[in-house]
Amino acid sequence: MSVLVISPDYASHLLPLATLATAWQDAGESVVVATGPATAGIVAEFGFERADLALGRGSNPGVIRAEEQPPGEDDALRGFFAATRHGMVPTLRYQAEARRTDLLWEPVDRARAVLDVIDRVRPDQVIVDHLAFSARLALDVAGIPYADVVLGHPTALPVGDEVYGYPPAWPSAFTPPESELVDLHRLCLDIRDSFTAEWNAALRVLDPDATPSADAFAEHGDLLLLNYPASLHDPARTALLPPHAFLGSAVRAEPADDDVRRWLEADDRPVVYVSFGSFLSARGDVLATVLEALRPLGLRVAVATGSATGLPDVPADWLLRTYLPQVALLQRAAVLVTHGGNNSVTEALTAGVPMVVLPFSTDQFAGAAAIEAAGLGAALDPNTVTATDLGVAVRAVLDGTPADVARAIGEDLRRAPGRDVARAALVG
Repeated sequence: MSVLVISPDYASHLLPLATLATAWQDAGESVVVATGPATAGIVAEFGFERADLALGRGSNPGVIRAEEQPPGEDDALRGFFAATRHGMVPTLRYQAEARRTDLLWEPVDRARAVLDVIDRVRPDQVIVDHLAFSARLALDVAGIPYADVVLGHPTALPVGDEVYGYPPAWPSAFTPPESELVDLHRLCLDIRDSFTAEWNAALRVLDPDATPSADAFAEHGDLLLLNYPASLHDPARTALLPPHAFLGSAVRAEPADDDVRRWLEADDRPVVYVSFGSFLSARGDVLATVLEALRPLGLRVAVATGSATGLPDVPADWLLRTYLPQVALLQRAAVLVTHGGNNSVTEALTAGVPMVVLPFSTDQFAGAAAIEAAGLGAALDPNTVTATDLGVAVRAVLDGTPADVARAIGEDLRRAPGRDVARAALVG
């Protein structure tokens, strides 16, 4: 038996998808990953075969920098970072406008490239990133069943009266004017309609007899796999989902190197782990505020700095690196300070670690709202928070009940690893 995994050329997408595929690998079955060249090293580290497949203009091997992107994509990335400085609604507006061009890149050509890979690999099963729209378009046209993996917060697939790009919830720290929300909702409706028209145009070329979509953002595969804990999802929303399985998390094995292990073993004080992921680490100004907040707390601090520049000096016993083995560090962390990306959230929950979340974009707002509502930590506005506010929040999470809530969720998630849930859902 063989499985084909289709992923955009982004480490944050490929890592959880590849982790799911290790369940097939451990069963002695063949795994082929179709993705672009930037993440070829990750595919090789997992021991999988790679089929070359580019699904978009951009790429991210682990830490993304605008100057390393192709022309056009670099300016788009800079525009996104600039938008995050103006708050929740301006960022969501920028991202909505960007969807006119970035989610269906050369859809007919890319769909045909996907079908070429299918013809060469001839897999028994196919696993696809939900955001690989052109790949899912190809599979729909060819009538090929596939598992559709939502790697972000489940609201990445709109249900009911939800509109893609408009968050159904956000933390109490964000209080945008009602007029801005109305305008954002209207824009998201417009983008939904134009995106659906683009999907249907490509669909007509690939299969003139196909039934057009009413909402391309709401299209999904035969089986939906949600990389998220069921316990954090609103039961009323769960009832609206198509056939699905909640994976809980897709946490890879990531041992610490010798230097990190020695650092962890050198002191038994609580560890605060700080990371804004591969994209939002560009907000070095917010990261600097976090470092200022943590300095007087007397804790051990590990920081994945990513692409951040201009950071202040920190105590000599802190651990700062461009990249850190997040999964390994979370095994020892007492709290995570994060942008709220779904990989970071689910990895922290699996380790039983509470969070202080500073959401910047997309589904991070809904994810942070769920963390706040579940008592798993605090959520603050990264553009208005002060070092004093952050210090108080970190101390409250450390000394309060969030650690107990996170510990209980972590025990549940570790009992049923996402990769095993995924294989059972597909294979039986």
